[in-house]
Amino acid sequence: MESSLDRIDRPWGERTPYGRAEPWPTRVDSCLADGVPPEAVARWVQSASLLDSGGDAMDIAVLDGRIVGVRGRAADRVNRGRLEPKDLFGWQANAAPDRLTRPLVREDGELVETDWATAMDRLVSRSRRLLDTHGPGSVGFYTTGQLFLEEYYTLAVLARAGIGTNHLDGNTRLCTSTAAESLKQSFGCDGQPATFDDFDHADVIALFGHNIAATQPVQWMRILDRLAGSDPPRLVCVDPRRTEVARHATVHLAPRLGTNVALLNALLHEIIRCDRVDRDFVEARTVGFAELAERVADCTPAWAARVCDVPAARITEAAEVLGGAERLLSTVLQGVYQSHQATAAAVQVNNLQLIRGMIGRPGAGVLQMNGQPTAQNTRECGADGDLPGFRNWQNDAHVADLARVWNVEPETIPHYAPPTHAMQIFRHAEQGSIRMLWISGTNPAVSLPELARIRSVLAREDLFVVVQDLFLTETAQLADVVLPAATWGEKTGTFTNADRTVHLSDKAVEPPGEARPDLEIFLDYAARMDFRDKDGGPLITWHDPESAFEAWKRCSAGRPCDYTGLSYDRLRGGSGIQWPCDERTPEGTRRLYGDRFDWAHPEVCESYGKDLVTGAAADVVEYRSLNPDGKAVLRAAEYLAPHEEPDEEYPFQLTTGRTLYHFHTRTKTGRTPQLNAAAPEVWVEVSAEDARRLGLGEGDPVEVSTPRGSLQARLRLSDVRPGVLFVPFHYGYWDTPSGSGPSEKTPPRAANETTITDWDPASKQPLFKTAAAALTALDHDGGTR
Repeated sequence: MESSLDRIDRPWGERTPYGRAEPWPTRVDSCLADGVPPEAVARWVQSASLLDSGGDAMDIAVLDGRIVGVRGRAADRVNRGRLEPKDLFGWQANAAPDRLTRPLVREDGELVETDWATAMDRLVSRSRRLLDTHGPGSVGFYTTGQLFLEEYYTLAVLARAGIGTNHLDGNTRLCTSTAAESLKQSFGCDGQPATFDDFDHADVIALFGHNIAATQPVQWMRILDRLAGSDPPRLVCVDPRRTEVARHATVHLAPRLGTNVALLNALLHEIIRCDRVDRDFVEARTVGFAELAERVADCTPAWAARVCDVPAARITEAAEVLGGAERLLSTVLQGVYQSHQATAAAVQVNNLQLIRGMIGRPGAGVLQMNGQPTAQNTRECGADGDLPGFRNWQNDAHVADLARVWNVEPETIPHYAPPTHAMQIFRHAEQGSIRMLWISGTNPAVSLPELARIRSVLAREDLFVVVQDLFLTETAQLADVVLPAATWGEKTGTFTNADRTVHLSDKAVEPPGEARPDLEIFLDYAARMDFRDKDGGPLITWHDPESAFEAWKRCSAGRPCDYTGLSYDRLRGGSGIQWPCDERTPEGTRRLYGDRFDWAHPEVCESYGKDLVTGAAADVVEYRSLNPDGKAVLRAAEYLAPHEEPDEEYPFQLTTGRTLYHFHTRTKTGRTPQLNAAAPEVWVEVSAEDARRLGLGEGDPVEVSTPRGSLQARLRLSDVRPGVLFVPFHYGYWDTPSGSGPSEKTPPRAANETTITDWDPASKQPLFKTAAAALTALDHDGGTR
């Protein structure tokens, strides 16, 4: 067996080949601390990965009250024992010496340690004062994609029914809101149609803007094992970079940034022209085909070639592969989601699956992927731009049903407008209407666009900022109150991965110092605020993770994400289980929409749809006219050029993304020796052609600038398409001399110093993929040449 240390250089490990429709073989990966043999481990505690959206199941090794390693869970359906590098090594961050162990409050401009009573009193008194003087709209919440289900649900209840604010969203807005919106647009409801098991059955796998080798490495191992076995699938890859996925692809398309809709319309054009449409399926189970066919009628490969700068013959070849598939599985991620026509493009992938009749069967479906480990829970629990249980904020019956579950009056739950999205929350804070912002488990001072603006918002004197986190992040350094949180391995709860698999993570060790689980913090706040239901009883009646889970089950009952067949006991000891799981499907549900689109009917759908250009929400009358019988909706889209195009001053297109070895802003992975050593510094990728033209070479210091700001990094020559710069977004400032942002001693290095405050009109997902940029050589002292 290979050493775990080999997994930095060989991140996907050894191959276990298997054939189409055969079971994926087991391979158990593990990593223990130096000097700890497996027989010395005192306890193995069940959990799953909190460093990607795959939900890789693992056991935590405990010795002398410490986490000393992990091993994959062989019985689990998601990973069959495999772990990726962040899983194998990331646990070490729990014991980092700079963990927050006591609350902090700001005194005379400085953060100083205090006790929990003082910190919570300060938080509660400010909340009450704002509610009395400015009302619920003065309080906002911005959360993460890394808490547990029980914590999101509690946060949703205290925010929406306790405070009564509409201002609650997650950083899932940055990575997964287009996934949710595209599913609502096409199927009437959120919820992943396909399952990871479909990788075992597909004969064609199409990856649209999805570098699965870096973002869900264990599922890339699965694809590699299929490629090494009998009857391997063909891959179609759409990515401006020649990634590991692209190197294995039958067809690799590298379109100009911001042209996904044009490319997809051309693929749809060819599939319709060549009559690769499942006419019976389209007639029986969809609406909108005539409009779609008319929209793409002139979108020939030759037309798309001019727009996308991709050879027409390659577009035709890709369409032939997609159109000839017997079992087509498509996956989508940030290359589609973080662009100006994000929802429009993601919906065209759904259209591709639907017109081919490739939905709800083994190997035939779509994975509108997530970027974070618990992003699915943020959506289903209502801790982002949805109401809990995928209820429709425009449907009074849905609001009344939620009010019944919470035992409050319907008017208590704000539904006069859609829940406020993250970009608008920060706009309200900038304008002064939001006067308290509670940020839990995320680091917007590195992850949001246009960081100079975000730092100025968080530093406003009239904004009371609360940060709940593990470390003194760049965001926490700007806070008025900092609450030390427990993390994975230090608390109990459930979370749901990108293919609807629910895992239980049990507490393995105590959190450091006075750090508390997020659930405990939220419950403490709710009790101190004395939130009440309509009968005068406590609004929140649960007291620990398991009772919170049982409360969530009642909220999910009868909804698309029904958890009523699950329990902590059922989730212990074996594999994770996919929702919906109820009395009709006690073993969970592999695929949605096998025979009908249950949640697309006007009376039950989560959304009535939005205009893909303006983002304006349709109403029930419009939706009922379009889709009276509850079918899947084929929504056509016209290609629109990016909002910001290169020019003489800014001749490049800048795109940002991930690296395999880090997660988000490196809060945990940057404190893990092996992962940090694998990717210690930010870099800029440029094509060899562009580098030669500019007289630049590998490792040269350069500056990337846009109309918003700049960053400095070393150059890396790659197979990215000419005219494009790629920068990983993970690198902030906590491990630099300044600690919180650029300074005289710390040159700017965060990718989001340069990105634009703009978003997709339907999903409200920010644009991290299409900024106009300039590339300038620096001398070795940091000055321009």
